[in-house]
Amino acid sequence: PDINNLNLILEVNGKKMQSGNTKYMIFDTNFLISYLSKFMSLQPGDLITTGTPAGVGMGMKPQVFLKPGDKIRLSIDNLGEQNSKVVAI
Repeated sequence: PDINNLNLILEVNGKKMQSGNTKYMIFDTNFLISYLSKFMSLQPGDLITTGTPAGVGMGMKPQVFLKPGDKIRLSIDNLGEQNSKVVAI
């Protein structure tokens, strides 16, 4: 599949909070990997953080922030998901 057309979803406690797609990124994935490879050696498992889709809790009314015990699920089409639990802030 096209890595520049993958859906991204973030849920907090089972509620969808953010949704986006890699096709809306300012720089496509191929460019980011090529550019970063000029300055560092990328290894399998490395993460490249690029920002966040719409739905940030600070921009909501009322504002929503993570708290201890919250369960977070991030999923990306054809890649998988990551599940985390907030322990302390």
